[in-house]
Amino acid sequence: MLEIVQQQYGWIRSARQNMFAFLEELPLHVLHQTIPEFGRGTILRTHVHVVDSYRFWLESFAFRKINEHRDSPVHEIERADVKYVRKRFAEVDELVQRYLNAYCDRLSEPIEQDESWQGYPKSATPLFLLTHVETHEFHHKGQIVSMARHLGYPPPADDRLGGLFT
Repeated sequence: MLEIVQQQYGWIRSARQNMFAFLEELPLHVLHQTIPEFGRGTILRTHVHVVDSYRFWLESFAFRKINEHRDSPVHEIERADVKYVRKRFAEVDELVQRYLNAYCDRLSEPIEQDESWQGYPKSATPLFLLTHVETHEFHHKGQIVSMARHLGYPPPADDRLGGLFT
């Protein structure tokens, strides 16, 4: 099962590279332009939110480091460019690899949390957590593509499984 999960994450990384290539073509001011109806308000803020979500669920929840979790600082996001986001996703890739190494033989065994996780689930399997952050990334990918289109920058057609056949 681990090989399948790793292959799936590889496809996600490939689709993400296509997104980076598209975003690198956009002017920086467009990446920071506010569109309140979408995502986290801007393209880059939304993309960094995805990074923070991977970190929250795979690091803070799975590795029980809730007290260490901090979302990306607003001042960093406000100065960010695609290179910054690429770097942050490289950190996510390392985190996913550590996560898979740690849970490779127990992807279906629940990770139990104590009562300090008020408002959050107290139990989730490693496979569920990984599935959650991956689908969350694609949810926001759709928002980012919609924001770009709304701002007059239509993305290349990539509805063929996230652009994996390009």
